[in-house]
Amino acid sequence: MTSPPPRDSLSPRVPGSSRDAARRAGAPERGAIPRMEHVRVTSPDLVRRAAIGTLHRRLAAGFGGFVLIYLLLAARVVFVTVVHPVPPDKAAIAAQTPSTTIALPPPARAEITDRNGDILAVSLPAAALYANPKQVQDPGVAAREIAAVIPGLDPGFLEARLADRAHDFVYLDRKLTASQELAVNRLGIPGVYFENTERRHYPQGNLAAHILGGVTPDQRGIAGIEDWFNKRLTADPGKPLRLSIDLGAEGIVRQAIWEAMSDYDAKGACGIVMSVRTGRVLAMASVPDYKADDLGTAPADARFNRCVSGDYEPGSVFKLQTLAMAINSGMIEPWDRFNTTHPLHVGRFTVTDFEPAHIWMAVPHILAVSSNIGASRIATILGPEIQRAWLRKLGFFRRPPIHLPEATPPMYHPKSRWKLLTTMTVSFGNGIAMSPLQLISAVVPVVNGGVWYPPTLLDQRTPPAGVRVMTPRTSLIMRKMMRNVVTAPDGTGIYARVPGYLVGGKTGTAQVVGPNGRYLRHLNNASFMAAFPMNDPRYVVYVVVLQPHATKQMLPFCHGFTTGGYVAAPAVAQIISRIGPMLGIMPLSGQALAEAQASLSIPLDPMAPPGRLALGPGHLFPPGASKYAYSLAHQTPPANTDVAAHDRALARTEMWQPLAAPAAQTVSLPPAAPAPGARTPGNRIMNIALPVTRAGG
Repeated sequence: MTSPPPRDSLSPRVPGSSRDAARRAGAPERGAIPRMEHVRVTSPDLVRRAAIGTLHRRLAAGFGGFVLIYLLLAARVVFVTVVHPVPPDKAAIAAQTPSTTIALPPPARAEITDRNGDILAVSLPAAALYANPKQVQDPGVAAREIAAVIPGLDPGFLEARLADRAHDFVYLDRKLTASQELAVNRLGIPGVYFENTERRHYPQGNLAAHILGGVTPDQRGIAGIEDWFNKRLTADPGKPLRLSIDLGAEGIVRQAIWEAMSDYDAKGACGIVMSVRTGRVLAMASVPDYKADDLGTAPADARFNRCVSGDYEPGSVFKLQTLAMAINSGMIEPWDRFNTTHPLHVGRFTVTDFEPAHIWMAVPHILAVSSNIGASRIATILGPEIQRAWLRKLGFFRRPPIHLPEATPPMYHPKSRWKLLTTMTVSFGNGIAMSPLQLISAVVPVVNGGVWYPPTLLDQRTPPAGVRVMTPRTSLIMRKMMRNVVTAPDGTGIYARVPGYLVGGKTGTAQVVGPNGRYLRHLNNASFMAAFPMNDPRYVVYVVVLQPHATKQMLPFCHGFTTGGYVAAPAVAQIISRIGPMLGIMPLSGQALAEAQASLSIPLDPMAPPGRLALGPGHLFPPGASKYAYSLAHQTPPANTDVAAHDRALARTEMWQPLAAPAAQTVSLPPAAPAPGARTPGNRIMNIALPVTRAGG
């Protein structure tokens, strides 16, 4: 690398050269320092320099302020966290904390519960799917997509609805679940929308479905309790409607009657449990049944409530009414005997016993073996006037006062046709028909001491006021005789026995009336009416099985018979054995059981007390006996009938003594007249052929 030449070796400046021309005039040629230099600063430079200076000062002031604020904040933080900590304001924190609870809108209908508060019906938020067909581009594609996520919908139905361009609003599904709503929403179909609605839900499924009834899609009651109390449920939706139903008892009754219906391949069955102290219905089941959520799609046969809508001839269960009427009238006593040695012939009709005994029977024996002949003779002694007065008093000529619009009035013959044969057949439950609920309501006073209570489905804490319709003595005698039906060796209700429980009852086997008004051959309805415990009655249980058949499975037990004793009595025993402990009624044993049984003892053929003359051979009729009794015995009635004795018996039959109401009367009874919107047909008069009766107890 070549080094630059030394400074002294530079060639000297030549005067007159260009280098020399650059030097100012008058300046030293070599090594001289200029004494001063003139710099020219313009006005824009001065303004720019002033602005820069101002900016520097502002930056310095801002930086200083920031440092000051930072130091102050740091000092404050140190003070409140280290030197003197300040606790947080709980109210302020609570106000700023978001709530995770979503308050649902109040329901439009009140809940329905059983007597224990278990929910039977409740309204839940739901969604309805609707569409504006004018906004749907391809109805076919939209229908297939919706049907794919809601399997219950028919694509053809959906396509027809979506293609209906004449309307701008059509419902596609009014019962969307939450998952279905989300699935449809994900489809993003233009013209398809959601509507916030409510859905009535019945969490117990089939249990009490006929009692609850159901609602329409717009949440209006259409059947059962939902219909009868529609105004109450909507006017006060925050207050649950508490029923007298006990879910535990309801489930037991339903299972028992379902098994009886299945075992005997029957057309249907019904079971009711009622309190004899209040008239409250604890259980009422009808099968086949349906899920209350599916009322609109259930078959008609499943929707039919056999407990209140079906009118059936009760059969020999009705002998409880005949004998209670006879004893209460004072014309008949338990020790009276009647001729059952041969069938009774009236014109072309014949009345026989299922198992003829061919003896003179006392009243307890007539009930124990269910003698149609004996019941007929007793009823004809009383006559049609007393018989009709008894039935009218107990409600057999009017609609039962129950909170269900489906309840129907009974069927019976008009007074003009209520002659000898009608008096006889009605005495053992043929020629008159009523619902099972109406029948069990009339048995309550027979076993509870003679007090009638209107049946109710409401749970009211204050017991209702009853009405005395018979004497306590009549009720006590009837309880003893009903106990014999179950305990007597030849009693028809032996299969209703329950160890430790004093069960009393009465069997019933009634022929079935066909469409033409005549009885169908080889078909019957089997029933059993029971009460327990008979030493202190608490509940009445009634089971009726419609048109049972002697199936191969049950043939070894029933031996081909489908009577009430074989078909219905075992079901009643099953119900009592299971609901007894649940209702606080424990079985008796030992000395307590023996004493209770002794208090209910009555001989099948009791002797008349000293000084009393019993009816029997040689003394067939009491004073005031009806002319029909003489006609049935082929005797001429006396010329001078004891009218006074008849009138006294009629007055005792018409007994109606309202008891004192409790201090706080809270029971609300349905009116005898139709409630608004209720379907209550008028009384119906039977117009069927008089029976050729051969079915016994």
